[in-house]
Amino acid sequence: MTPSLSLHTFPGGSKSRVNRAGLEISSGNGSAKDFEVLDDWRSAHRAVLNTFQAILRVRAKGKPITVAQRHKRKATILDKLERLPKMALARMDDVAGCRLIFDDLTKLAEFRSSLHSATFRHRLRNDFNKYDYIQNPKPTGYRGIHDVYEYDVNSMTGAPLKGLLIELQYRTLIQHAWATTVEVIGFITKSQPKFERGDSRYTVAMAYASEILARAFESTTGPFPHLKEREVVAEFRRLDKELRLLKMLRGVKATDTTISSGGNAILIFRENGLLEIRSFSSAPIALEQLFKLEQELNQDDIVLVRADTSQEVRLAFKNYFSDTSDFIQLVEEGCQSLVQHAKIGRTRKSQNKGMRKH
Repeated sequence: MTPSLSLHTFPGGSKSRVNRAGLEISSGNGSAKDFEVLDDWRSAHRAVLNTFQAILRVRAKGKPITVAQRHKRKATILDKLERLPKMALARMDDVAGCRLIFDDLTKLAEFRSSLHSATFRHRLRNDFNKYDYIQNPKPTGYRGIHDVYEYDVNSMTGAPLKGLLIELQYRTLIQHAWATTVEVIGFITKSQPKFERGDSRYTVAMAYASEILARAFESTTGPFPHLKEREVVAEFRRLDKELRLLKMLRGVKATDTTISSGGNAILIFRENGLLEIRSFSSAPIALEQLFKLEQELNQDDIVLVRADTSQEVRLAFKNYFSDTSDFIQLVEEGCQSLVQHAKIGRTRKSQNKGMRKH
């Protein structure tokens, strides 16, 4: 059963109790009660997600913006606690997440600026540029922008939820193609380039791919702004040849599993690589089933997501559908574009030298 939310207390009992549960779990000493506290706290974020997705969908209505939401996977929470043992669980800001995907950087910036000027009680927790990974890409090549909001509500029933956090992710289609491909690589290899684990060549190759996409399609740079275009392409191609990265990705067949409706969907990525989808019209029932499946199928990757249409679910969470076709096409076109641009640059430089001699 889904943990119940008290009308008078913070989910899990109190922030200190949630933090204590996180410490016990991260140390490997978590009791059944600690995991119950964790699930109680996770469950409470459903109301936060519902509030924010409604706000975002109203503001995105009529615009080419994909809005999706997801509960952070339990396995990912546990992994994060293990990687960051000093983290206070109650301060983990991405347990509830909404993802917004835009056609280009201009539309992304316009929407985010508009949202920041909106009048509602929920408080933006971060400075404007703190999580701007477009201006300051991560070393892995991740690009996008995050905002963290603190939930605030004036009702008696919502009072216990005050202070819960939600993360908003803003990405362009280009950035999203890269980010979801990183996840797919994590599924099909023993490496995790997203977390810089395993064979570091995958991480470096995807960092160069990010640089290529940033320069070729978004007139900006990635994690290697100091390198020349021909150097970026050469390094990516060298690693691609070693790893057979693009060949491997081409060999992954995108899942054609259908989704009966937009609504709430539980995506179950099996150990054998198969995807199972279960759809629910009711968010509370979906959340209850999520917790049940996490106990029954603890070796599988399970996530609860929501978007308006089945097509938006496939786009926003294309990594679960093993769909890397956009990334492959973009990185190939990007390499060609940068090589051509470098040739034009060298030709112009040579012509300028010849003109100066005369």
